[in-house]
Amino acid sequence: MSVEGKVAIVTGAGGGLGKEHAVLLAEQGAKVVVNDLGGSVDGSGKSDMADLIVEEIRDNGGEAVANKDSVSDRDGAKGIVETAVSTYGTVDILINNAGILRDKSFKKMTLDEWDLVINVHLNGTAYVTWHAWPIMYEKNYGRIVFTSSVSGILGSFGQGNYGAAKMGMVGLMNNLSREGASHNVRVNCLSPGAATRMTASVPGSTIDAENPEPDNHPKLVSAAILLMASEDAPNGRIVQAAGGKFASDAIYANSGVNLGVDLDPSDIGNYAEDILDLSDAELKTTFWRI
Repeated sequence: MSVEGKVAIVTGAGGGLGKEHAVLLAEQGAKVVVNDLGGSVDGSGKSDMADLIVEEIRDNGGEAVANKDSVSDRDGAKGIVETAVSTYGTVDILINNAGILRDKSFKKMTLDEWDLVINVHLNGTAYVTWHAWPIMYEKNYGRIVFTSSVSGILGSFGQGNYGAAKMGMVGLMNNLSREGASHNVRVNCLSPGAATRMTASVPGSTIDAENPEPDNHPKLVSAAILLMASEDAPNGRIVQAAGGKFASDAIYANSGVNLGVDLDPSDIGNYAEDILDLSDAELKTTFWRI
């Protein structure tokens, strides 16, 4: 699980999960670009959060540099990768962690609130990855992590924009893990659970992000980053991590029914139970036909 000497970018690393990822990678010998715009949970404003994390890493003997570009801006995404290249010569590891929340039920959500969350989470992840991709591809080495969520994988009330973006990352991972495999570029998803500013902002939450419970601390998630950022990383997998517990999510499908090419569409209701029955479901990693 070594990342010694590797150059890592962690977006949204000014606090919460991103901070813990960056600190752990630095402790394990990686050179880290700490990216954070420094905004609030809803994406507004700026601050020097990234500088504080860099200072902490350096005080502990690690190597780090700050970057305050926005992942949702194409030029900003380019700037994040350029910071790694200009400072350390390359990029080996990319942890896409930056995110915001604009939680509302779908009927109350504005399209601007939809766009803002999609742009930061899904487009921002794609933008930074797009700029890092050719570097990794050409040198035959890269480890990329997307930060997904149970809000997308399983669903969560009032988080349609967030959940759509998070499940979109799974789709992007499924494709890029195939495209990068021949050049040793491995892409995985993290599905984390921890007390952070973002989870504390969810309506009804009782989480204190400043003083998280020991079993809900974000640092308990970051060991999964070492798994997905190391030379022995898996490829195309979803790893759950929360409270020191780790597991995998995957796509399963049943054997279904074959109604043939001459099927009568009005008969579909007669087979609904068999179509929806998952008792014989099996793991699926490739496209299949019944």
